[in-house]
This record gives sequence, C-alpha cells and structure tokens, in this order.
Amino acid sequence: MTAEELQAIIAAGLPCQHLQVQGDGRHWSAVVVSTEFEGKRLVARHQRVYATLGERIRNDEVHALSMKTLTPAEWAAQA
Repeated sequence: MTAEELQAIIAAGLPCQHLQVQGDGRHWSAVVVSTEFEGKRLVARHQRVYATLGERIRNDEVHALSMKTLTPAEWAAQA
C-alpha cells in the first residue's frame, strides 16, 4: 500500500478538511482534520479513523498507524 492509497481510503470514509499520510508501507503516521471530531475524545477520534480502514487494519495490511486527530479549530490554532 502507498501513502496515496491509504490517504484515499481514509478520505473516502471520513470527511476531512486536511489529511496528510506518510509511511513506509507498514508503519504510518497521519494528520487528520475533520469536523466529525468535534466534541469527541481522542480515543473516539482514533476509533473513527480506524473504522475507515475496516478489514485492512484487522488483517494487518495496515500494521501501525499513529495519528494526530484535530478539529478544524484545533488545526487553525496550531498555525
């Protein structure tokens, strides 16, 4: 899997205002900015991203994904 493929999978399952994925084919990092994270705790945000990966995470196609999950307001405050 490429970073572009993983990014497309996440984007297809979660409306993102910003999405950046990097990795080596097994270990990934992602910055995901979505309004769906409003009012959700970190664990719920991560679970939402994992849900977009479905079987790919369960069958180890995506072995490891570290995430920074932010709302648009949190993302803007970092700039």
